[in-house]
Amino acid sequence: MLSTPRFLSKSAYSPLIISAAVSMMALTVSQTAAAITTKNVTYTVDDQAYEGYYAKADKPNAPFILLIHDWDGLTDYERKRAEMLATEGYNVLAADMFGQGVRPTSVEENKRLTGALYDDRSKMRRLLEGALNAGRLQGNDVRKGVTMGYCFGGTVALELARSGFPQKAFVPFHGAFDIPTGQSYDQTTGEILVFHGSADESVSLESFATLGKTLEAAKVPHEMITYSGAPHAFTVFGSDRYDARADKRSWNRYLDFLANEYPNK
Repeated sequence: MLSTPRFLSKSAYSPLIISAAVSMMALTVSQTAAAITTKNVTYTVDDQAYEGYYAKADKPNAPFILLIHDWDGLTDYERKRAEMLATEGYNVLAADMFGQGVRPTSVEENKRLTGALYDDRSKMRRLLEGALNAGRLQGNDVRKGVTMGYCFGGTVALELARSGFPQKAFVPFHGAFDIPTGQSYDQTTGEILVFHGSADESVSLESFATLGKTLEAAKVPHEMITYSGAPHAFTVFGSDRYDARADKRSWNRYLDFLANEYPNK
């Protein structure tokens, strides 16, 4: 059994997350950007209700992105990221991995909820399947999409990659890289793009390097980028871990990557 990665909780971050996003990011949204539409989307997995957040681009046939939250659940942080991507021309479903109304408020709850999924990878995959189906029901071609995630969500994105589900790419931002016993990347069909902080004390550079060797051996196309001085959770604006330089560079690289994957969007 894998140990639960020691991710940080956004609940401990500054309450000014969203306002800080506007003033600190300067990463994405132009003042003339097209309008987007947003809504909550409820779906069911194993007879339990889950509530995601859907941000739709103002254009037909926009590419699909599945966004997985970190270990304190779907918050304004993920909603803001989904909206930023929708403004860039992508339809984004920020999935719910814990259940409708289940929003942890302590590190203990974070550990309990994520630990249960780390111990039950079949359920983790069923939750991913449910979220992807919810995205499909919104009119998206999810098999030509991209799955991304932050911290815990980055780990979950790599779980989907190992499952063999066909997508263009799987993109963890400061995720964890341990591979459960019996799993491999032999069935992975898309590219893997990894963003990692060199000063991350939760996930080591050794683990990062091991992932690179594993992907190379499995012949999975990949790109892995580290940012000097960036700690774990370096993208979370408004937190004391936020690293503006690493966030801007990783976000801009991600947008360039998406543009190359979808040149005709």
